[in-house]
Amino acid sequence: MRFQYEWHDAAGDWFRSYGNEQWEFAENGLMRRREASINDVSIKESERKFLWPKGPRPEDFPGLTELGL
Repeated sequence: MRFQYEWHDAAGDWFRSYGNEQWEFAENGLMRRREASINDVSIKESERKFLWPKGPRPEDFPGLTELGL
């Protein structure tokens, strides 16, 4: 799975985290293995791309490919 998200620290500095994850599930449906490669990049607040309220991406908002990410 490819992902990106944005967050800020207690000082108000913004970051974009991105990477890939690989998930493996057991027969009972529970995750038995998770491997992740995550990179954090400092961004300015004006460079944010994900501007909806807290929660999942709205269905009508562009995905990573459409945003050039």
